[in-house]
Amino acid sequence: MSAPSTVDAGLTSEKGRALFSYLPRYYETSRVMQADMQAKGVEMDLLYHALDETLAQFFVRTATWGLDFWEQELGIETDRLKPVDQRRAVVESKLRGAGKFSGRLVTNVAEAYAGGKVDVTFQPEAWSFTVSFVDTMGIPPNIDDLKRAIEELKPAHMAVEYEYRYLVWDDLDNKQMTWDELDAASLTWNELEVWA
Repeated sequence: MSAPSTVDAGLTSEKGRALFSYLPRYYETSRVMQADMQAKGVEMDLLYHALDETLAQFFVRTATWGLDFWEQELGIETDRLKPVDQRRAVVESKLRGAGKFSGRLVTNVAEAYAGGKVDVTFQPEAWSFTVSFVDTMGIPPNIDDLKRAIEELKPAHMAVEYEYRYLVWDDLDNKQMTWDELDAASLTWNELEVWA
């Protein structure tokens, strides 16, 4: 293994090292050229980071500060106190929610919020439908946003019900745990209900 060159020791900028690699080898020992490439490289690193950060705002799943613009464009009230993933779910749901009302449309919107599989079943004789959360244990954290989105989608004459999934005794029996092992988990009743 060869000893590190003076370039490795003097350049901490990724782009600076790349720039320096284009120069003739006799500049390897030049502190002036290393300082020059380091300064230019740092600026290029910042530029590329800013470009990547800006590009990320064009996609809902990677947007952070750009969510404000998405929300404004879609007429969604901005709530910066909500976690970013919940704000993204609201925007994504609104984007998915365009079109003719159907079970598939409700499923697409609900899965954007729940982050897991959702089943939608219709009861036409009762003018209602049910949204069942298959993969999510308990109540999803942003259920109020989901309820508002579905209220905007559904026809006014239809009722909607939500079914949540909780741990049942059969699921607990399938874990084949002793009472001592379960007691050692130190779960409250609310934690046990959604324990997977």
